[in-house]
Amino acid sequence: MAGRRPPPSAQASVELLAALPALALAAALALQLLLVGYSMTIADGAAEAGALAGTSGRDAKRAAVDALPGWARARAHVSTVGGRVRVELRPPAPVAAVSKALAVSSEAWSRSPRGGS
Repeated sequence: MAGRRPPPSAQASVELLAALPALALAAALALQLLLVGYSMTIADGAAEAGALAGTSGRDAKRAAVDALPGWARARAHVSTVGGRVRVELRPPAPVAAVSKALAVSSEAWSRSPRGGS
């Protein structure tokens, strides 16, 4: 009886235990991709809000920053040149280098109001 095999249920448990790190890695990658996509959506909205504010004669940079959620303000860089508003945003990540590498940006452009102040 030296060549006796373990019961099938024990074999499945061992295989599941061996697969857990791969499943955890796949889940972490999927979550990171979702966070990058969400960050892009936020950057798009902030750039558009800044451009619309610039069209109405308000401070475009301030409007873009105000359109960002609280957690994103410290991770964002907003620049305005003429009617162009650019928002760069680093998505949340467990490692700062990953966050920098996955940074997203969005631009919106508008004309200044004619005859405005």
